[in-house]
Amino acid sequence: MGDMREPLRELIECGLPQALEVMGERWSFMILRASFNGLKHFEEFLSELGIARNILSNRLAKLVENGILKREPCSDDRRKIEYRLTEKGFDLLPAMLALRQWGQKYGAEMVENPVLVDEQDRLPIGPVSILAHDGRILSHEDLWLVKREDLGKRADGSMASSGAGLGAGDVVNLDTAKRAAAG
Repeated sequence: MGDMREPLRELIECGLPQALEVMGERWSFMILRASFNGLKHFEEFLSELGIARNILSNRLAKLVENGILKREPCSDDRRKIEYRLTEKGFDLLPAMLALRQWGQKYGAEMVENPVLVDEQDRLPIGPVSILAHDGRILSHEDLWLVKREDLGKRADGSMASSGAGLGAGDVVNLDTAKRAAAG
């Protein structure tokens, strides 16, 4: 990843330790997965996950405190509380999918059922990938650390500019991207 290294002792300079502080244990991920599957009520989490009541209460409070979930009164019974994903919570979906795919690839032999598919054509989703600003699929060999003031400065000294980037619904041709990466 280049000549530079991250300052590994300086935990506040990196998002990973901050993310692990919020999500770095099994039950937080399991609650998040349950939320992505539509669970909203304390009792639903309790029965579906088989988690101890005190642990569930603690983890839900931490996820709410960190803005991953929000507490809202139920519309049909204001005495009941629903836990709903926030935008910040939905932004964890790629990380969740990457961990799930990694577990399927390197975990015990298992056949995924149900299968996570694209809603449009109902085919399995592709692997979560690291994408460049212009949609190219990158491998670990393509990643480089630079100082902020050197963003866009190529190895030959010329300057690059950001492309339009990708948005929801944009299509990346994986075969073309893989061939380009193989070079």
